[in-house]
Amino acid sequence: MADLEAQNRHPQISPPIFARANIPLTLKFDEVVYKIRIQPAGGLFKKKTKSEKRVILNGVSGSVFPGEMLAMLGPSGSGKTTLLTALGGRLGGDLTGNITYNDRPFSNAMKRNIGFVTQDDVLYPNLTVTETLVYTALLRLPHSFTKAEKAEHAEAVIAHLGLTRCRNSIIGGPFLRGVSGGERKRVSIGQEMLINPSLLFLDEPTSGLDSTTAQKIVSTLWELANGARTVVMTIHQPSSRLFYMFHKVLLMSEGNPLYFGKGADVLTYFSSVGFSLSVAMNPADFLLDLANGWCNSLFFFLDLASVLESIAFFFVGVATADTNEDQEAVKQSLVKAYKTQLSKVVKMELAVDGSLHTSSNDRMLKGWSNTWLDQFSVLLRRGIKERKHQFFSTIKIVQVLIVAFLIGIYWWQSTINHLQDQVGLLFFISNFWGLYPLFQALFTIPKERMMLTKERTSGMYRLSSFFMALTIGDLPMELVLPTVFYAIVYWMAGLKPTAGAFFSGLFVILYNVLISQGLGLAIGAVVMDQQTATTFGSVIMLAFGLGSGFYVQHVPVFIAWVKYISINQYSLKLLLASQYKYDQTYDCGMNKTCLVRDFPSVKSVGISTSGTILSVGAMAVMLVFYRLVTYLALMRVGVTRN
Repeated sequence: MADLEAQNRHPQISPPIFARANIPLTLKFDEVVYKIRIQPAGGLFKKKTKSEKRVILNGVSGSVFPGEMLAMLGPSGSGKTTLLTALGGRLGGDLTGNITYNDRPFSNAMKRNIGFVTQDDVLYPNLTVTETLVYTALLRLPHSFTKAEKAEHAEAVIAHLGLTRCRNSIIGGPFLRGVSGGERKRVSIGQEMLINPSLLFLDEPTSGLDSTTAQKIVSTLWELANGARTVVMTIHQPSSRLFYMFHKVLLMSEGNPLYFGKGADVLTYFSSVGFSLSVAMNPADFLLDLANGWCNSLFFFLDLASVLESIAFFFVGVATADTNEDQEAVKQSLVKAYKTQLSKVVKMELAVDGSLHTSSNDRMLKGWSNTWLDQFSVLLRRGIKERKHQFFSTIKIVQVLIVAFLIGIYWWQSTINHLQDQVGLLFFISNFWGLYPLFQALFTIPKERMMLTKERTSGMYRLSSFFMALTIGDLPMELVLPTVFYAIVYWMAGLKPTAGAFFSGLFVILYNVLISQGLGLAIGAVVMDQQTATTFGSVIMLAFGLGSGFYVQHVPVFIAWVKYISINQYSLKLLLASQYKYDQTYDCGMNKTCLVRDFPSVKSVGISTSGTILSVGAMAVMLVFYRLVTYLALMRVGVTRN
């Protein structure tokens, strides 16, 4: 009967649609301590001092059982998000204490049964709501489900979260109009609901939302908790309506727990330790005032002197505890009260057996949800759909076409008798298609970092499948514009009118694009900062251009080695080989013919069969090396403790 009532409450989602049967999870955390190393400020001429450790979490304990929703409250910097990240298995470093799930430590099997919604909604802006949830379903739901069943499950989540109206709207971003903030937050929650998580973490799910939208989201979470799930969230300043929906409350201040227990008992507890409300107000505001150590006329110590001071504040405006010393005293008294009155109660609750018979389920959850090929194909389609807007934006197409026609006009129908002009043209082409794809690729990994971290920590796919999808998915988009560019320039500039020369030159340009793209990906993955990566990439390409032998033909010995790692030098050598033969001559004036290979700009680079083979091989090594560096750099992204 109870199951029938639950089904009537949510007719859109029935148990068979869920990926697997819900496994109730009990979360326990005992004496959790987290420290970070603080490097003291110092200048160039200041003496270095030893770094110190700062305590972010100081002995926080608690437990949440299936069917309960825990809200962690506290002012900014109190350690709420740090604790949530630690409980979600996503925090490394100096972390001590005992965190268990059904009395077991964190594991990869457990990770795939836990949902984690970050404060910032990490979503692709150009995908629609339906596409976002369907792609997530294809990646996260088990291989035993067909694609149609996974899409059906995504549709059920859309209906359940009230996203039907905006299902075909794009997510949007800072400079792209899309769905509202509340709808974007519900999409993020929907991504985690797809796996029917037993334990759901949410970091500030109501941040930046109006009270009505916040009420809808918390009501949805409350219903999820009633479905035998465990819900843990951080929340900054909930309304009184939201506050009374929380089963349990954890109040923190500067990493110290001030209260842990039932939300309904919080006012009674603080009244018992000497703090009580003097006027009707939102309990959450009262708790945040306490956590900040701020004690004024809204509440007072339960003694005659405090009562008189409180009355004086009302009529005179004199605060009772408004100095830093008084605020610190209030905080310390609350910490002491917690240790003497609540810590034992929390320890008793931790002693309750939270283990369930989950060995068979653990076996079922081990390994990846989908095969490597399935992960690769989904990521490939998603990546192409998202990034095609970046590669084929109007401004980029117009930019390439304008540059192509400008070059064609400046070098209009040049001939071999103007050899310096033709060599300059080939160098410009190789240089342009070294810089352009490099700067395109520089921003790829930094932009993907948050998404990669989010999805990798959720165990959605292998890093290798993501990397191959990223590499192969960008190929068609990376190669279309240079092909169009080269075709326009080639015939306008009047280069060698043979199919062999055209296609060999096109091969060199596309080869150059792939290597430069790989270098850009490697720099972006290693640096992970767009501004720094741009500077670093500019300096490297400048060094490659100067070391190619076109600008400077008599390079000092101590810097001459740069040409051996210069992409520009090898691509220019191959472009020259595509246009000129080793024994080809040209009219050098005074009724003389000279060898092309002896022309200064050509001689410094060289054209020969052995040089061509060496250049192809060297560029092949670069192509593999830069991609390998990118992959190794990505291995550190999204790594969590096992």
